[in-house]
Amino acid sequence: MSHHHDHHHHEHEGCSCEHHHEHDHHHHEHEGCSCEHHHEHHHHEHNLKHQLLLIGATVVLLVAAVWIEKHYQLPTWQLLLIYLVPYLLIGHDTLREAAEGVMHGDAFDEHFLMAVATIGALGIGFLPGAETQFPEAVFVMLFFQVGELFEGYAEGKSRDSIAHLMDIRPDIAHVAPDAQQAGEAGSLADVSPEQVGVGSIIVVRPGEKVPLDGVVVRGTSALNTVALTGESMPREVALGDEVMSGCVNLTGVLCVRTTKDFGESTVSKIIRLVEEAGEHKSKSEAFITRFARIYTPVVVLAALALALLPPLYVALAQQGSFLTAFPTWLYRALMFLVVSCPCALVISVPLTFFGGIGGASRHGILVKGANYMDVLAKIGTVVFDKTGTLTRGQFAVEAVHPWTAEQSGQADGDAERELLHLAAHVEHFSTHPIAAALRDAFPDEATDGCEVADVEEIAGQGIRARVGGRLVSVGNTKLMEAMGLQWSSCHHAGTVIHVAIDGAYAGHIAISDQLKPESAEAVAKLKQQGAARLVMLTGDREEVASQVADQLGLDAYYAELLPADKVGYIDRLRSSAGEAEQSSALAFVGDGINDAPVLARADVGIAMGGLGSDAAIEAADVVIMDDDPRKVAAAVSIARRTLAIARQNVWFAIGVKVLVLLLATFGLATMWMAVFADVGVTVLAVLNAMRALRSPLF
Repeated sequence: MSHHHDHHHHEHEGCSCEHHHEHDHHHHEHEGCSCEHHHEHHHHEHNLKHQLLLIGATVVLLVAAVWIEKHYQLPTWQLLLIYLVPYLLIGHDTLREAAEGVMHGDAFDEHFLMAVATIGALGIGFLPGAETQFPEAVFVMLFFQVGELFEGYAEGKSRDSIAHLMDIRPDIAHVAPDAQQAGEAGSLADVSPEQVGVGSIIVVRPGEKVPLDGVVVRGTSALNTVALTGESMPREVALGDEVMSGCVNLTGVLCVRTTKDFGESTVSKIIRLVEEAGEHKSKSEAFITRFARIYTPVVVLAALALALLPPLYVALAQQGSFLTAFPTWLYRALMFLVVSCPCALVISVPLTFFGGIGGASRHGILVKGANYMDVLAKIGTVVFDKTGTLTRGQFAVEAVHPWTAEQSGQADGDAERELLHLAAHVEHFSTHPIAAALRDAFPDEATDGCEVADVEEIAGQGIRARVGGRLVSVGNTKLMEAMGLQWSSCHHAGTVIHVAIDGAYAGHIAISDQLKPESAEAVAKLKQQGAARLVMLTGDREEVASQVADQLGLDAYYAELLPADKVGYIDRLRSSAGEAEQSSALAFVGDGINDAPVLARADVGIAMGGLGSDAAIEAADVVIMDDDPRKVAAAVSIARRTLAIARQNVWFAIGVKVLVLLLATFGLATMWMAVFADVGVTVLAVLNAMRALRSPLF
């Protein structure tokens, strides 16, 4: 639209460091080429300053020209020369664009309309009996440039909000020859992240960005993931933990073995997503492009008719002179042209979407394109995956029921502690998630000095071991039956572990996947926003699923599904949602480890904790960078707000224009009003569009 874009394009074309080009020749050309982000940013600021200077100079010259016209009776052609100075100073860009447009055969754009209107205004004074309109011509150009200035500023702003994601882009990697020498500073080679192969050892010092995804092989540290997830709590990492590129290393030196090359790393993926987000046009954007193509020729023809037909009517029907009537109608036609320029629409709608996407990304919500904003705003059915989305996906001890307490009907804290203590010891060496839950519930086992001996695993049943001289068996009901013991069932839906001590039943421990604390609020928020059906799909057991669905107040759940079944359910839910309400869309929210096919099937696929799985980032339309399910509701409200702003802009722009066009046709409007109807509206629409950047989270 505006000039500074064109500069970008020209700079880009000659240089192949655009992001989506092949990564490997990325770095070679990086040094010699000035289209990196920070250059673009300087370029942008320079452009704004340049435009401000031009506008200032033009205002001074215009005032001078008006003063000369007032005080000296100059012939019209001399006045024209005086006014041409500020006119050309401020308008040369627009005139050039218009000429280029005509050469390329797509003449009908706003530059063309402006050029015709202003040249007409400059020339109208030479017709017999007509007033000169020189100041108006300069003013139209001046105001048009002010509009472009605003638009440029706003674009810069929304680009910045996306550039803040680009800050996660690391510039350098310190590669060590191998893990042993990683500590010796002399042996490190500093290279660009694109050159590092998979399996290399890299060293990340405190305060540096992690350049590539990998696994920690030495050192412990805390990572700041706020740039990726919007989550402010630092994440602790130690030996064997995965680290994501783009996190900032806070405390310790880490040695990391890379698991992906730069092009496949989290950072590149995210940057690519955001860069491509602009390419997926929303329906309203696409509509506007089509609209401008038909609209402008119609306007030009209408203006011609307005200039020629009334004077002809005067000449033929009323025996008047064509030439006396012509200047008046020509002036009205020129105003008509200025007003009808569709700038405000063409600029503000895409800008609004751009702003909305940028605003969402600040909250760690990546929307892959403006078209998904449309869909998000219309969500009627939300389908959740359970594990990792609504629940944490890690087990924890929920209840401990010693046999003694069950018989007496009274809680017995010491007996509970003892039961947990013994069970945790027996499970001390097991890698099973349930064993981990027991260990977490009783963390001080390592220090209490109990001897654990004779550990034996009984396949499919449990584990038996001697703890401080007592024989403790921990396992499922099969183990209890094999030992010939009566066991009591538990009212908790989850995994129940039974414990026997020295051959006698001692009680059981209930372990289950914990709900995320935010899940209930997320469900409530979506209901407030008018999501008609909230459904949960899970591979988990029926009773677990029903308990979760009850706790959260979901409308329906389907349990014990395989990943392939989920796709079938999504299709079924979509067709039933489609019958009920044509307009409502279906969203699927999953953590994406096995949800890629389902994410792709839904109208809008939302991947949670999108840093977890690549397949999900690829398949999803919206990626929520941390694990907070409330962000789903936030995404919906940001999308609705963005669409509302776009709508306001469209109606406001059309309304003001129609009004001034009517006034212009009846000769009640002046060129100044015409300019306001065009540029003023554009400026207001752009300012309104910028509200989309500041979308609040909830």
